[in-house]
Amino acid sequence: MRLFNRFLFLLMFVSTAAAQGVTGLWDGAAQVTDARWFAGTITVPVHLDISGSGDHVVGAFINGAARSDPSTEGLASSNSITLKFAHSATILNATLQDGVLKGTYSGDDGSFAYPFELRLHVNQNPSKVTAPDISGEWIVPAESSKGEHAFRLVLKQTGPNVSGTILRVDGDMGTLAGTYQDGKFVLSHFGDVRASILEIIPSTDGSLDLTIYGTHTHVEGLRSTDAHDAKSGKLTAFRATVAQAKHMPQPDDFSAHTSVKDLKQPLKFSFPDLNGRIVSNTDPQFKGKVVLVNITGSWCPNCHDEAPFLAELYRKYRSRGVEIVALDFEYEPAQLKSLARLHAFIKQYGIEYTYLIAGSAQEVNEKLPQAVNLNAWPTTFFIGKDGLVHAVETGFTSAASAEFDKGVRAKYVANIENLLAEKAGASSN
Repeated sequence: MRLFNRFLFLLMFVSTAAAQGVTGLWDGAAQVTDARWFAGTITVPVHLDISGSGDHVVGAFINGAARSDPSTEGLASSNSITLKFAHSATILNATLQDGVLKGTYSGDDGSFAYPFELRLHVNQNPSKVTAPDISGEWIVPAESSKGEHAFRLVLKQTGPNVSGTILRVDGDMGTLAGTYQDGKFVLSHFGDVRASILEIIPSTDGSLDLTIYGTHTHVEGLRSTDAHDAKSGKLTAFRATVAQAKHMPQPDDFSAHTSVKDLKQPLKFSFPDLNGRIVSNTDPQFKGKVVLVNITGSWCPNCHDEAPFLAELYRKYRSRGVEIVALDFEYEPAQLKSLARLHAFIKQYGIEYTYLIAGSAQEVNEKLPQAVNLNAWPTTFFIGKDGLVHAVETGFTSAASAEFDKGVRAKYVANIENLLAEKAGASSN
């Protein structure tokens, strides 16, 4: 027994020592190649914080002041570490050798694999570079595959250091952070399923020349409204006040992008829940209640931003007669077969409201034919006690969108409060 206890102690010591060897803040870069979104390879800065000990190692990506949702599983051996992010269906595998943490960050389904090299963070003296002021709100005229004619660039700045995001009808790109060097700002984001680079060059006329590289739908289908820039892939940002004075196109209104064909007809849905039970809009649980019908998917980064907020709203309002129904449309067919990522998504954000499996993302308009211009992820329909749609909000933001994020959240609350205040009428369900 003493021999066994000694062996167990040594095993725990080795496991803990292994974890301590990889704990800390690591800096480096990943080589991102993803033919689904862009040609070639981009080098994206990576900042990874690893904590814990033994078999309870936890990792989270750092982008400026933002911290990603932590890994759901972690394991460290004498010279390697594995971090699993089940809610985003990604995994990090790395080996530590000569002070270098080298490995890959990849999708569970093999859809991407980004090799990276990281070294322990070293505090550096603050940069004394004098940088031009680019903080504030900017308007970027651009045509997108979703019918947009402009989007927003929101930036915060302290000296040469800048953070912010690009805000479109789906929501934002998460926190982009970086600094000013050699005449340009280079901002980046790495984590979840997003890897992005935004280069910003201030122009002498007060505008900003932008170049965006990255993964996922936020950079898909964007082109400048200027014919020359559309061919080169460049975009131009103008101060919001300048864009308004020059009557430039403005970003889409989140409350007006999507609608329904007939406001006098209920939004119909009928899909199985996680146990295979069919749930429909005509079910008694929704009758006479305020209902939020949320179009979502575990593949969608902005849905990850929205889910914890919806979970919070449900805990606050369900006793007052509010129901939330998520209609889940997965992007990859494989995700509909196992639902592993979806189960992790629900667990990660403490979701207690009704969750239905609606199909693939490509089927969303077929499955919800009453919706008009339904192409933003997420989209939330606000249904009154009469069973009819009273408002629709597209997209969702993160803290990177600053005041716009606060405004989006306040709009959800206002919609709910207004609908609760209405007298119950004859239900159209």
